[in-house]
Amino acid sequence: MSIRNRGGIWHYRFKLDAKEFSATTDLSATERNRNKARQMEAEHRQGLMEGRRPLRRIVVRPFPDAAKEFLEWAKAEHRAHPNTSRRLVTSFASLTNFFGNEPVSLIGEGRIEAYKTWRIAEHKVRDVTLRHDLHALSKFFRYAVKQRWARDNPTRNVTIPSDADSIRIHVVTNEEETLYFLHAAHNQNLYDLARLILLQGMRPEEILSLPKSGVDIDRNQLHIQKGKTLAARRTLDLTSESRLILGRRMAGTSQWLFPSPRRPGWHLTKLSGAHDRVCAKTKLNFVLYDLRHTFATRMAQAGVDLATLAAILGHGSIRIVQRYIHPTAEHKREAMVRYEALMKKTRAEERVQ
Repeated sequence: MSIRNRGGIWHYRFKLDAKEFSATTDLSATERNRNKARQMEAEHRQGLMEGRRPLRRIVVRPFPDAAKEFLEWAKAEHRAHPNTSRRLVTSFASLTNFFGNEPVSLIGEGRIEAYKTWRIAEHKVRDVTLRHDLHALSKFFRYAVKQRWARDNPTRNVTIPSDADSIRIHVVTNEEETLYFLHAAHNQNLYDLARLILLQGMRPEEILSLPKSGVDIDRNQLHIQKGKTLAARRTLDLTSESRLILGRRMAGTSQWLFPSPRRPGWHLTKLSGAHDRVCAKTKLNFVLYDLRHTFATRMAQAGVDLATLAAILGHGSIRIVQRYIHPTAEHKREAMVRYEALMKKTRAEERVQ
């Protein structure tokens, strides 16, 4: 018997006559309910063996229709964190393109493996993008099972790139920075966004959603008042260049530093496209978020401790910050030189004593 805690609820899954069955018990995943959950699994199995519990009828839904309903549900479910639903929308653009009008109930592990191959060969996506797509599909199938569009979640038996494989971080060199901003200067919004990410270590969406009321030029600070976590809501001190950029953008009647004429997230999509065009023209290969990684790495190389850096980046955990840190070979050599000098000084002091 296999009882699992999924989202604080006991679920079970078992095989009978080479077929897999799974269900939720709707019981809270507490030790008190564990035996009761096992009993429900045993009753389900016994009922199937005695022919008293036939397979439930599947509702046939074409993938595009099911995907549309799922995304509407996700938008409401994640209304407090709209970036989550926007990431799902991005993944489902390619998923819908691939699966077309296939019924959800007929999409199995083989078709998902074919999607992986197609995504890599057709779009040359990296592991991190494929990971996002497959997690989005898994979330969709969990919803589909509840709606009776599918009997199970086929992504459970599909290999998804691990965290280690999917982390894609590029630290921008000084030469790349100079070349990039030379061409980005033709688009003032892109230039200002990219400079602020690099200068302050902010997330792109934090900058684009920053109201003018969050900037205090006199105190040389900006205040991020919204975020997924308490750590994300923070106050940052401005560099002199950031102060100039923000001071210039404070002009105008809009309450926003980066006014967006359309739906939330539209500005970031548009500027990401402009960024991609600059990279294509200059033969560079990095994403806007890599400027935040570059900020973190440079801060660490400047001797900023991880706890302080985590606070500046808006992370509640030092462990998360560590993945941003990429010391250069020169930085590591300098560290060893300092260490050797310290050892020599310690030995000299011991001899004197």
